[in-house]
Amino acid sequence: MKKPMLAAFPLALLASAAFAQSQATVDAHVAEAKRLAGSDLGALMVLCKPAPASRAPQAMVDAGIAKNIARPAPEPGKAFDNLYFVGAAWVSAWAIKTPDGIILIDALNNAREARDLIDGGLKKLGMDPATIKYVIVTHAHGDHYGGAEYLVSKYKPRVVMSEPDWVQTETKLEFNSPSNWDPAPKRDLSVKDGDKVTLGGESVTINITAGHTLGTITPTFDVVSGGKKHRALIWGGTAFNFGNNIPRMDSYIEATKRMAKVAQEQGIDVMLSNHAGYDGTVAKLEAMKKDPKSDAFVIGTPAVVRGLQVMGECAQAQRDRYLLMK
Repeated sequence: MKKPMLAAFPLALLASAAFAQSQATVDAHVAEAKRLAGSDLGALMVLCKPAPASRAPQAMVDAGIAKNIARPAPEPGKAFDNLYFVGAAWVSAWAIKTPDGIILIDALNNAREARDLIDGGLKKLGMDPATIKYVIVTHAHGDHYGGAEYLVSKYKPRVVMSEPDWVQTETKLEFNSPSNWDPAPKRDLSVKDGDKVTLGGESVTINITAGHTLGTITPTFDVVSGGKKHRALIWGGTAFNFGNNIPRMDSYIEATKRMAKVAQEQGIDVMLSNHAGYDGTVAKLEAMKKDPKSDAFVIGTPAVVRGLQVMGECAQAQRDRYLLMK
């Protein structure tokens, strides 16, 4: 009599697992994300909106990107004594200033933006773009690498990307918009999780947070304000624009959990994005213009952890939506 019971047991587990996802679990993850977001991290809640299961037609993608590129760019600005924003309204570029030159994080959409916003922005801020020594590309989408070749041809910096994303640029781009983005840079420095990019005594730690792409980089580094040191991260790839891909969703969820632990362990108290809409960059820069002593970008370690948890909960909600489609 025991054999049928033993045989039925795994079947019961499988049946339970098959029904583990429901609209109730989706709603629970969204509710938890909303609770974690509170009144200060609401911009991240856009991730909890249902994401499409498949990619939009290319013409629609191109039109959407063009619309975002056409938005008036904000003024470049100083976030910390060693960190400067030189980005567009839609996509960000950050310059880390060191005694031996600049580490640039992301290169915007194309040569025009690199020339006008990165090159021109650094000059407006009193820095020499010829001192850019490294360009860290957070992931292999053209809104982050599109301006890299312009910078390489003019200033000869080294370009840094993860191995999976270099492979993507050399084989088949999973996401592209040739009418808006310049071609990917030629392969240069390949990095893996835990590697460091060091210049002038300052180091940027490479954290691979796969999901948005297979090799998305979330850099962590020190920033200084009025002589006080803080620890910052720039989340390297945020939106769920890869369609119904459960392994990618699982990777994203695990990355948010891992980086939440890193934030706790390292006391990371500054959370930035490479898309200004997620971290309130423009409003924070405006606040600092009004009050230069303001630490508008310092949100504290508990808030950084909550931010990562919000993204993780929204990702779990979206994963469950996809599972319900099967």
